[in-house]
Amino acid sequence: MNEIHKRIADAKEVLNLEASALQNLSDSIDASFSEAVHHIIKCNGRIVFTGMGKSAIIASKISASFNSTGTPSLFMHAADAIHGDLGMIQSNDIVICLSKSGNTEEVKTLIPLIRERGNTLIGISADKNSYLGKYATVLLETPMEREACPHNLAPTTSTTLQLAMGDALMVAVLNEKAFTEEDFARFHPGGSLGKRLFLKIVDLMSGFTKPQVTLDTSVLEVILEISNKMSGCTAVIHDHQIAGVITDGDIRRMLQRNADFSGLKASDIMSSSPVSLPSETLALEALKLMNAKEITQVLITHQGAYAGVLHMHQLIQEGISV
Repeated sequence: MNEIHKRIADAKEVLNLEASALQNLSDSIDASFSEAVHHIIKCNGRIVFTGMGKSAIIASKISASFNSTGTPSLFMHAADAIHGDLGMIQSNDIVICLSKSGNTEEVKTLIPLIRERGNTLIGISADKNSYLGKYATVLLETPMEREACPHNLAPTTSTTLQLAMGDALMVAVLNEKAFTEEDFARFHPGGSLGKRLFLKIVDLMSGFTKPQVTLDTSVLEVILEISNKMSGCTAVIHDHQIAGVITDGDIRRMLQRNADFSGLKASDIMSSSPVSLPSETLALEALKLMNAKEITQVLITHQGAYAGVLHMHQLIQEGISV
């Protein structure tokens, strides 16, 4: 077997081992999982995740997932817990402890302290007969035959199962709480979903250009205004209100019809029914409108007054997409 084939074979062996372990985990899910979800749903405090070594890293990730889906959570390293951080746990918190063996010394030291404080303890372990399995309020077993590591040492299969169990808990809780896409966006206001659901045109106004002319502005001055503001169009203002719009396309069509435009004014070539939107409009709705009307810019009003031009490129740069 050449070097390339050997590497591909190694990758497939790891993935197949872990896929098989995940299927076994799925088959083993029982009423204890439902009980764990029940405790989490009824919790009036936070969900405190803890563990040692690689299990601690997985615990930290699961905690972040719970936070991002509306369930208050924090991570507490098991070693730090027995050296002062135990004070992070409040009386109404639930503790979820991850440990492959369930017999790690730090975990064995921590468990009686949690039980003494009266907190619900949910264990995630590969050994239901371990110390954690014996003393947990609920144990979620992650059964496995071996690690994907050829020496059966490096945490691979075990951490994959822990992560999957955490994901299963998070999604089950999310579903029971009827957590929506809008709820998710509120916890991710800087992400693409948050921007789709909450970003408004007013949030982009600092980047606006504000080209404007009057009804009597000469066409030459109109061309210069559009060119100088690099906006692709200009508003035509009359009595402080938008009376029309002139775009690059309007200029091109005018030049095709008129060799001499020295006597023409803005009112002669403008479109008198311009597309405009109030600044409180969602950026996503603005993009939908531009796509529907096949335009690349739209005039914006703020508190009833002309505020500038929103260009499609600004929306794309913000990661907004239909």
